[in-house]
Amino acid sequence: MTYSLAFDIYGTLINTSGIQESLENLIGGKAKAFTDTWRSKQLEYSFRRGLMNDYVDFSICTKQALDYCCLQYKVKLTASQKQQLLWEYKELPVFPDVIEGLQTLKSEGHKISAFSNGTKKDIHSLLYYADIIHLFDNIVSVEDVQSFKPDPLVYEHFIKTTASVKENTYLISSNSFDILGALNYGLKTVWIQRNEENSFDPWEKAPSYTANSISNIVDLLKD
Repeated sequence: MTYSLAFDIYGTLINTSGIQESLENLIGGKAKAFTDTWRSKQLEYSFRRGLMNDYVDFSICTKQALDYCCLQYKVKLTASQKQQLLWEYKELPVFPDVIEGLQTLKSEGHKISAFSNGTKKDIHSLLYYADIIHLFDNIVSVEDVQSFKPDPLVYEHFIKTTASVKENTYLISSNSFDILGALNYGLKTVWIQRNEENSFDPWEKAPSYTANSISNIVDLLKD
């Protein structure tokens, strides 16, 4: 059986920690903490805006989170340095398991879609830079409904846009909040747990499957 597969992008296919090397060149030993906080604040800002019905492009959340980190870690970056970091955020690397995993899933006949908080333009740039855009049937962005994951509206938007059926659709993400949002809407899910130290949120819902790489999804979907 083949399925409609909705792949989260940031943190699932694209490694947001890939920006750390550039930060190390700018701020040295603060880079790891800065990188982690940048990502967590980026998500926090999207959650806040979703709750407040105050939508902006995800890139604005990214920029404002960068500004916050500069204040929090007392780092002085020039406007051009910030702009360079934001540009590099559009050219982040994929995780090592992504290309082979997507190729195999594609060869099995599954419909592959990118499903992201990012704008279509930014996601297109990321996938193009990673040389995997040809593996995707669709790019679905929350920008069309002016909200963010895990709002049920965005999962409904995915189903409608891709003409998918809930029962035959899997949301694939390394982000617990995304998995929970998809489960709440009624989708099947695969949580990507590349690091055994990562724990899933202890709510009353659990992922349909857990995999440690994109490649491992192939066998799970054959069950």
